[in-house]
Amino acid sequence: MPGENLSRDEAHERASLLSVDGYEVALDLRSAVGESTEAVRTFRSVTTIRFRRTGEADATFVDLIAPSVTSVTLNGRALDPAAVFDGARIALDGLADENVLVVDAQCAYSRTGEGMHRFVDPEDGEVYLYTQYEPADARRVYADFEQPDLKAPYRFEVTAPDGWTVWSNGVGEQGADGVWRFAETAPISTYITCVVAGPYHYVTDTYRRGDVEIPLGAMCRKGLAKHFDADDVFLVTKQGFDFFHDNFDFPYPFGKYDQAFVPEYNLGAMENPGMVTFTEEYIYRGKVTRAAYERRANTILHEMAHMWFGDLVTMVWWDDLWLKESFADFMGSFSLAEATRFTDSWVTFANNRKAWAYRADQLPSTHPVTADIRDLEDAKLNFDGITYAKGASVLKQLVAYVGRDAFLEGARRYFKRHAYGNTRLADLLAVLEETSGRDMKAWSKSWLQTSGVNVLAPEVTYDAEGRITELAVLQEGDEPRPHRIAVGLYRLTDGELVRYARTETDVAGARTVVGALAGSERPDLILVNDDDLTYCKVRFDEGSLDTLRGHLGAITDPLARALCWSALWNLTRDGLMPARDFVAAVLAFAGRETDIGVLQMVHAWARTAVTHYAAPSWREEGGRRLAEGGLRELRTAEPGSEHQLTWARFFAATASTDADLQLLEGLLAGTARIDGLDVDQELRWALLSPLAEAGRADEARIGEELARDDTASGKRHQVRLLAARPSAAVKAQAWAQVVESDTLSNALVGATIAGFAQPSQRELIAPYAERYFAVIERIWAERSIQIGMDVVRGLFPAHQDRPETLAATDAWLAAHADAAPALRRLVLESRDDLARALRAQECDALED
Repeated sequence: MPGENLSRDEAHERASLLSVDGYEVALDLRSAVGESTEAVRTFRSVTTIRFRRTGEADATFVDLIAPSVTSVTLNGRALDPAAVFDGARIALDGLADENVLVVDAQCAYSRTGEGMHRFVDPEDGEVYLYTQYEPADARRVYADFEQPDLKAPYRFEVTAPDGWTVWSNGVGEQGADGVWRFAETAPISTYITCVVAGPYHYVTDTYRRGDVEIPLGAMCRKGLAKHFDADDVFLVTKQGFDFFHDNFDFPYPFGKYDQAFVPEYNLGAMENPGMVTFTEEYIYRGKVTRAAYERRANTILHEMAHMWFGDLVTMVWWDDLWLKESFADFMGSFSLAEATRFTDSWVTFANNRKAWAYRADQLPSTHPVTADIRDLEDAKLNFDGITYAKGASVLKQLVAYVGRDAFLEGARRYFKRHAYGNTRLADLLAVLEETSGRDMKAWSKSWLQTSGVNVLAPEVTYDAEGRITELAVLQEGDEPRPHRIAVGLYRLTDGELVRYARTETDVAGARTVVGALAGSERPDLILVNDDDLTYCKVRFDEGSLDTLRGHLGAITDPLARALCWSALWNLTRDGLMPARDFVAAVLAFAGRETDIGVLQMVHAWARTAVTHYAAPSWREEGGRRLAEGGLRELRTAEPGSEHQLTWARFFAATASTDADLQLLEGLLAGTARIDGLDVDQELRWALLSPLAEAGRADEARIGEELARDDTASGKRHQVRLLAARPSAAVKAQAWAQVVESDTLSNALVGATIAGFAQPSQRELIAPYAERYFAVIERIWAERSIQIGMDVVRGLFPAHQDRPETLAATDAWLAAHADAAPALRRLVLESRDDLARALRAQECDALED
């Protein structure tokens, strides 16, 4: 990996030296099918790059990661591949003012989801290909200048196996010679070029509005066609185009709009213009909740927003990654709420996306939204909760600060001023200052150029009659920020907790008095940051906290309720509320939660509370209580409802007693039944998982389930469950498959790691803590960055939650001060999670 890195300084120097006029890329993918005698299966890639020298230097380099290079020709002059190609770069010298470079290489098909990924469907043997490049893996498929600010138009041509269809960014057709040729693209960056090829199931539609007509396509593997609800994908797509055309005043600039749902995908999706790729996990093989459809719709709209924020206008370097990701994350929720059936998307944003941001912003690796990205390894790790969810939260606060109209007008000017170009933070601030009249530099310094999350808490006094004398908002944090917030007052009325007063105010400094609420009747609950206008952690006064302990489920407004759940969870994570108190709140009030996405998030938090934050002495009891509560709610939920399904999955995830496991066995065998619960194939795997973990489903039983579901999804489930069995030999095999071998695909590496690390098997996997620290530097050096990240994060001994593990982590960090910064960051983050867990356990142990 280190030899494949590219620094910001190198990219800046190269951009000052040259500009690119265009690429012509010819790929021969016929080698994707049939038997191969190669140690590494490869395909031919021939790239022609036309570029001009704009600086004084006469030497540069082009990027390419490939097993071999057949020939390199610069301006008609043959270069010796052995002399100029080092495995990651091709050195070029003797540049002319105008240059033509031709590189003929053998590139490798990928098993890691990076570059040209090759997948063989176990169900029917069909082969499927797709590319994934962000941030810098186009160089695994063709020679290029791999940096976002060297934009250029592209022409692709692809020779594919008989019977295949090929797609790329532009419109394509197959010629009489069998070669697929694609229209030249607009100027775009390397990382958003794309090729998808194979016997995909393909559905078409058209978006029409006035003079605008956009051909739409959606595709998936043939084996998933029976589950593919393309009509809903197209519905959300058309709603998104309506919204963005209404608000951006810049027609979609890339012609057609295909969306491919592909296997073994490392991401949720990727915004390749005209050829968006998604994980096929968004095609649902069984019954799912409304929250799952909302997540898919949000992702569709997130990627569509990128057509403007990221593709049309692109950051100069990855320092300003937020210029696309924060905006797309914000616009995904914004458009979802205003243009689709998912009108409560801001509830999901407050409860789910911001939880990701709050965690990331409290890690030692926290960084400003505008980050310092030194190189590509830094860039890869900064696709994180700060760049996405905190950035989106800050933009939501910005809309409250400058107003919706000024914000959207700023976006419109930004697109028109910088179309097909590259920008920095200052370019965006300039248009926002124009449209809002606000000092955006001061706002940017507070919100984009500092790290950390502030805490806002109420401080209240009352008079003898119970009316508010003074209500102030206290702000904690290293960098106090200006916040535009709403403060809501709630009281219990006929068993419901309802808001009776609200005011908006600007908070600045350590203490801000909210004068508008003076004289109000005494509330039962004071909610700072009501309506979720700003980015902060919320605390409560003691009276409000007592109200929530007894009446959280009585809050009638779903957003306010979600904010309270989130605040209680942050108290638990921070070691200020015992984990068992959070579990008690879940058992008391989760059954009344109407928002299914919030319920699913609360379920996940409850499991984390017991697994990581509960005192070890109470952990077993906490798990038993969650399972009992889950079964109780499962039996009383409306038959056939999404709540019933959600509680069924929660019960399966927490089941541990013999009676619990017998019920799961009965549901699988059909000898037990819960009215309305459809035990489809995906639910069957969920029910079988705890049985494998407990040793009640052996290899043969898991094999029987695979025989029922001999698909790509079934194979991943089988691999995970095999690794979850409670056997020393099983754990040794799983470890060896991930650590000592690189034959597994990215999806099966992830499945094996997920099965290996079971919280109920702490003693069984304890010996691997020492081995982890012995191998991670080698893993980082030998594997691709994606697989390296998966292994270093996934195998960290988080379940060995004791001071000795913390000490071992510190010892590794001290002894490896010169390790790759990205590797150290991953270990530091895992260390911080472990230290947080130990602090929370100390808090919970006080209740023993």
